[in-house]
Amino acid sequence: MIAFWIAAALMTAAACLAVIWPFLRPQPSLEAGHDVEIYRDQLSEIDRDMMRGAISPAEADEAKTEISRRILRAAEDRATGPEHADGKLTRVVASLAILLVPVLGLGGYLYLGSPAMPDQALAVRLEANPSTNTIDELIARAERHLVENPQDGRGWDVLAPIYLRVGRAEDAVIAFRNTISLNGSNAAREAGLGDALFRVAGNVVTAESREAFERALGYDGADPKARFFLALALAQQGDTASAAERWRALSDDLPQDSPWRGTIVQALERVREAPAPQPGSGPTAEEIEASADMTQEDRAAMIEGMVAQLAERMRDNPDDAAGWQRLIRSYSVLGRADDARAALQSGVEGLGAESSAAQELIGFAAGLGIELPESR
Repeated sequence: MIAFWIAAALMTAAACLAVIWPFLRPQPSLEAGHDVEIYRDQLSEIDRDMMRGAISPAEADEAKTEISRRILRAAEDRATGPEHADGKLTRVVASLAILLVPVLGLGGYLYLGSPAMPDQALAVRLEANPSTNTIDELIARAERHLVENPQDGRGWDVLAPIYLRVGRAEDAVIAFRNTISLNGSNAAREAGLGDALFRVAGNVVTAESREAFERALGYDGADPKARFFLALALAQQGDTASAAERWRALSDDLPQDSPWRGTIVQALERVREAPAPQPGSGPTAEEIEASADMTQEDRAAMIEGMVAQLAERMRDNPDDAAGWQRLIRSYSVLGRADDARAALQSGVEGLGAESSAAQELIGFAAGLGIELPESR
């Protein structure tokens, strides 16, 4: 710390000297100096006129005498005139100002600041006066602290939702898992983890994110985030009727000023506009529930038959993005990863590899752990 202050003082002194030096040097009067040069030119001109016979020697001597007086007056003005006094005053004022700025700045910092105060804990720094920090500053400070103190559960608890808010989903997953490991599980942390996993998967409620939302409901059955995303999972599986029913129930339970109301309205509009499932579109939730009384072999055969019908239909309708999602999900549930990858490749080709629908399908499949074949 002492070495820092010595270095800072030396640098400040050098900077001040560089600025003051020009003021310390005597500055001649430019106006007086200019007059002297003119008078000297006039003397030379008188000599030339006398040589040409334009004026007599007596007139030349008289003119030279007058010009000499003017030169003497100009020299006196240069040394003692008002311009010299003003220049000296200017140098004094400028020098004092340059010296006082760092002195007053240091004095103000020592009086108002706390140079010897040690670092505070992350939670104290972030909560003391958050209005003075930008989001980027908060994140940078938190990350720097957590690198040095990875077991600071409170720090991870503060940082995880911030990561989610700024769109850093992968970092949010790590942060939520750390805070759950260090602080324990609760509804908010599990729902936050599920949300982060949902975003990492390209806005798909995967099995892992669904499990996190279900754990959140185990702590708080009214948690709006968990309820919303579990309904969304049903909609993504094709059961839009059950999803809409759950969203309406959630809307009825929410207070009028809840921010979730607008999100629910948008979700209901999307499922209302979605086309109804067509024959051969894969097993619905009702059909799977109805198959509960079947033997395991019969149930598997029924589901396989429905998936086969869906695959056949997709060959005739390759531009059906929702159908490709259902087919890939069905293969994934059945454990037929190779068929799921083949369906993904066919879907991308059918939708157009460069289309937004194809890119969305790739992201959807990635959330299920399905990627395009290596040969592609």
